[in-house]
Amino acid sequence: MYTPNKVLQGIGIPHSALLSVIFGMMIISFPLGAFVMFHTELGDDINFEFPLPNLEIISIGDGFIILWSIYIILFTIAMLGPKEEFFKNLSNLISKGKLKTNSNYMVAITKWFSILILVSAVINFIQEGFGITTVPPSSENDLIQFFNISLAPLIEEIGFRVILIGLPLFTIYSHRNSLKHFLKCLWLPSKHLHIFELKRVMIIIIIVAVFFGLAHIIFGEPWSIGKFAQATASGIILGWLYFRFGLIASILVHWATNYFIFSYVNFISQINLVSIETAFLHPLLTSMELIFLISGILSAGILLVNYFYSKKSIC
Repeated sequence: MYTPNKVLQGIGIPHSALLSVIFGMMIISFPLGAFVMFHTELGDDINFEFPLPNLEIISIGDGFIILWSIYIILFTIAMLGPKEEFFKNLSNLISKGKLKTNSNYMVAITKWFSILILVSAVINFIQEGFGITTVPPSSENDLIQFFNISLAPLIEEIGFRVILIGLPLFTIYSHRNSLKHFLKCLWLPSKHLHIFELKRVMIIIIIVAVFFGLAHIIFGEPWSIGKFAQATASGIILGWLYFRFGLIASILVHWATNYFIFSYVNFISQINLVSIETAFLHPLLTSMELIFLISGILSAGILLVNYFYSKKSIC
């Protein structure tokens, strides 16, 4: 007779292998992104020495190096902690059928990134069936677009998650006023705030996610209306990640959907002298998407098995 643990052990090896592959591709994206920024003609008539819009004392290249360094630091922290390093944690999935997402940030990041890609793909498939397309905003320059895509995870996670989720949760649930406690609560709300029921938390996360979705189709250079559902669903996932695993997890999952993917897209675009749109159709990007989707299916399946098993155990 198969028990939930035996089922999870059965898919532990392929699941951990896929998470390891995604992790490896994320590492490779760091030099790829630097190559795209400093050694290609992505910007056509401008290059990395071009001053940042509205901040002319800093060049795009200098700003990119700052962002690049921040993400490497966060990535290293996520790989090594908070309790176990990444590959040691994956060994538990292979041997015991258990994935301790609380023990390593990167396990949670790779798992939930693949789930986010799966959810986005399902939403896109359903919307296309009703004739609703998702069209990205036009960009006057691909180099500036790549920089903005790299910057967005930091700005948006601080704005939508820390300010709109972290601060309200601190106001509602904290009974201490020290600066140290305040910063800890904003860094990892679920650990440092005494929250015994999740209903109010989820209401805040969903409301903020709706604003997150609206922001993508209203402000700045907006996406088409089809982006609303995708961005809202992503906002719910990122909001839950921020609450459950902390700011480092939500930033790096957002980073993965932006910098990680577009470093490969822009690299292929420049190497093969094709447009960004054509680069998305390259076999490498297609293979990557397939890996993300399979990993997302396995990750979601493990979550559901554990959820229903825990409910059955309580009953």
